[in-house]
Amino acid sequence: MLDWEHIFATRSSRMRASEIRELLKLLDQPDIISFAGGIPDPALFPDVAFKEAYSDIFSGAQVNAALQYSVSEGYKPLREWIARDVAKIGIDCTPDNVFITSGSQQALDYLGKLFLSPNDTALVTWPTYLGALSAFNAYEPNYDQLSLNGNRTPEAYRDTAAKTGGAVKFAYLSADFSNPTGETIDLAARERLLALADELDIAILEDAAYQHLRYDGEAIPPIMALDIARRGGIENTRTIYSGSFSKTLAPGLRVGFVVAAMPVIRKLVLMKQAADLHSSTINQIAIEHVASRGFDAQVAKIRSVYSKRRDAMLAALDKYMPKTSTWTRPEGGMFVWVTLPEGMDGAELLAKSIATEKVAFVPGKAFYADGSNANTLRMSFSCADEAMIDEGIKRLGRLISSAIRAAA
Repeated sequence: MLDWEHIFATRSSRMRASEIRELLKLLDQPDIISFAGGIPDPALFPDVAFKEAYSDIFSGAQVNAALQYSVSEGYKPLREWIARDVAKIGIDCTPDNVFITSGSQQALDYLGKLFLSPNDTALVTWPTYLGALSAFNAYEPNYDQLSLNGNRTPEAYRDTAAKTGGAVKFAYLSADFSNPTGETIDLAARERLLALADELDIAILEDAAYQHLRYDGEAIPPIMALDIARRGGIENTRTIYSGSFSKTLAPGLRVGFVVAAMPVIRKLVLMKQAADLHSSTINQIAIEHVASRGFDAQVAKIRSVYSKRRDAMLAALDKYMPKTSTWTRPEGGMFVWVTLPEGMDGAELLAKSIATEKVAFVPGKAFYADGSNANTLRMSFSCADEAMIDEGIKRLGRLISSAIRAAA
């Protein structure tokens, strides 16, 4: 067979299969209780609303436009709706500051392409979203740990980047209910990040995929909203805000967006024209129909369901997990992050769990840019009901307790 490896670009060596995508295959096994996939519950999709939206499109004057090529920036009424929606949380922008992508993952890929030259440094949280690492890896960066407690100086970041032959280009994070930990960055840390970005003269990539999924606690302004307030308008900001309809309406339509100053938007448009011309026109129109007619009601429905599942998982962890383990207590989102005793390996535990307890989760090591912290797990509560959550955590707690005793 032909040896392709010497023909492939060097960047291909940085590409890795997604552990999460592979674990999603377990969802097809009826005997597995899965806390692995960070995906919305399909029972909560607004399917009737989408049926009505597509029916309206095909029975009305929009059908030809919906099936035709469109502008790379995205369907204007959808961009107008997004601009109105983000204004509610302090992001004052025009529709021209909104760019539509084929899911938020495409936004991360484009932003990696836009900012990263080989050997440049991306600052990321430890752990961070695996999909972001996958998107950025193709552009051959180095990673440095983004500290949000102010204990690293700008010079320290610059020196580390210089040693690897590049410059610091951006800080990436999810400020609210992050994937994988479920944690939220407090206001003081957001302010410190803005100050650090000013010192380093870098961009901030704010991934807001879970922005609407708050169940309790006080909402904190997005980093972009703080940036706009400090600088007097979006055109003076260094924050780039990305969002998605995947967690609120439906992921299968692949509609995400970026909000940014116009110099960034113009570059993203050029990338879109070179990559796929534009995101699906008909899906953008359908999203706008559904969002404009019932977005708030849909969000209220999923918050009600997911908050109960979050509560059930936390209660089960309190009840069944050994006290030598710890976990986060998220105010929203879809995830709880578990830290096991030192020396335990999440990947080994997963293999045993699938074989003996029929419970799936994601080993935490994949979320660290340096492959550290193998004694961590990500568990999602979005697709299991309260009874399944209780039973699954009971089984998992039993397995972990047994492993701890065996290692003693």
